[in-house]
Formats: sequence, structure tokens, C-alpha cells
Amino acid sequence: MTQARKPFIVGIGGTQRPGSSSELALRHCLAAAEKAGAETDLICGTALELPLFDPGVTDRTPAALNLLQSLRRADGIVIATPSYHGGMSGMIKNVIDYTEDMREDARSYFEGRAVGCIICAAGDQALGSTLIGLRSIVHALRGWPTPYAATIKSNEKPFVDGRPARREVAQPLEIVASQVVGFAEMMMASRVGDAVPRLVASN
Repeated sequence: MTQARKPFIVGIGGTQRPGSSSELALRHCLAAAEKAGAETDLICGTALELPLFDPGVTDRTPAALNLLQSLRRADGIVIATPSYHGGMSGMIKNVIDYTEDMREDARSYFEGRAVGCIICAAGDQALGSTLIGLRSIVHALRGWPTPYAATIKSNEKPFVDGRPARREVAQPLEIVASQVVGFAEMMMASRVGDAVPRLVASN
């Protein structure tokens, strides 16, 4: 049986500064996912400017509702964050906190979804500690961090005119995209297979 639709991959990341390294890295990763056959949605810039998450508040802003709608539809996710003082940015963490609204969903949080991780930082220590923290959060949300993650040295001018300046910048992002899309396709095929009635031959 052929797959009925393209995998839907949601990318979350960047900073409030347009054209930040983390945003450009995310854009390249999603472009690679599209080349691999996926449909994508990019949530960055002003779309990340959500009120501080409050589980006691039931009314959500249009931006928060759009985020949750995309995540509920997602077959895979990519998260790109700068490293601030050895951890992910508060803005990206706040966006992720909104997944608490998905706790009662049939696919709660990031259940059944691969999550690609992209970290941008000036130093090796910040890259490592932030990646560990992000992967731990993905695990807590029942997601599957891809085996490969992209770590970008933001102080080495990794992008020129919005594109990766070198192959060693582009390749890790493309590997992340390939793994997220590939896992999504496998999970989609598995769900289709489970929905097909199994014929049991009678003796």
C-alpha cells in the first residue's frame, strides 16, 4: 500500500532577531526535508513571542493556537535554539512548555514523533550542554531525538546571504532532516499497516 500523504514536519526555532544563525539553520534543515518529500511549517520570529506559559490559563493567543495546531498535525519536529549561558533560550523553552496543552491528546506531547535538534553557540561546552538539555526535554515529552544532531559554531560565520557558508555547515542539517523525515515515513507506514485488516486463512 502506498503512502497517502507527505510527512508533515514542523520546525520551531530562532530568536527575536531575524536572520539569526539558529533561524537560518532551521530554514536550511526544513528545505532539505522538503527535498526529501516532506511538507513543512516554520514557526520562528514573532510567532515565537508567546505569553509566559501558565497552565491555569485556558484562553490561548492566536499564535499559541497555531503552534498547537501544527504540533498536533506533525509527523516530525525540528527544534533549533541558540545556547544562552549553557542552556536553550527561554523563549524556545516557553514555546515547548505549551505542549502541556497536548497532554490529553491521543498522541500526547511528542509521542511517536522524531525530533531533530539543532544548537547554535560560540563554544563547544555550550553546544554540548545545550544539546544534552534539549534531548532530555524531548525524552520527557515522549519524543524520539534523532541519533544525529546539528551543532553550529555561530561565531565562525556559518551563513552567508542566508545560506550555509560551507559544506560542513550544511551537511549536518541535511542529515537531521533526512532522519526526521525517514522516521516519520516509517511511523506513518506502520499506522497504515495497523489499519489494514489481516486475513487469517481458515484450516
